Amino acid sequence: MHEPPWPPPPRRPRAQHSPYDPNLTYPWQPPPAPPPPRRPPAPRLGQHGDLRKVRRAYKRLRRVATLTALGSFTLFLILSAYAPSLLGRRVSGGLNLGLLLLLTQIPVTYLAIALYQRHAARRVDPLAEKVCRAAELEGRP
Repeated sequence: MHEPPWPPPPRRPRAQHSPYDPNLTYPWQPPPAPPPPRRPPAPRLGQHGDLRKVRRAYKRLRRVATLTALGSFTLFLILSAYAPSLLGRRVSGGLNLGLLLLLTQIPVTYLAIALYQRHAARRVDPLAEKVCRAAELEGRP
C-alpha cells in the first residue's frame, strides 16, 4: 500500500472523565431547580401570516398606482405614434386632442398618488401596525 509523503498528525490523549457529576446533590442540599418550561418556537417574523397580507396589499397597491399613471401615459405615447391625425384634431380654439391628453397626465398622476395614499392609510397601514405591535410583543426589533 502507498504511504502519504507527509507524517500523520500526532494523536491526542483521551480526556479523563471527571467523577464529579454536577447533577448529583448531597442529602442536605435541595434538589436542583427544574428547567424552565420551553415555549414553542414563534413563527419567523418574515413568515407571519399578517406580514404576508401586508406584502400582498402593498404589492397590489403598487401595481394599481403604477398601471394607472403609466397606463395613461403609455396610451398617450401609442396614440401619438400611431394616430397623429387623431391627436391633431382641434377641440376648441388652438387646443387639439393631443395637447388635451398631455395636459390630463398631470391630474391623472396626482389622482394615482392620492388614491395610493388613501388606500395605504385605510387598508395597508393598519395591517403594518398590527405586525409591528406583534413584533414588539415578541421582543423583536
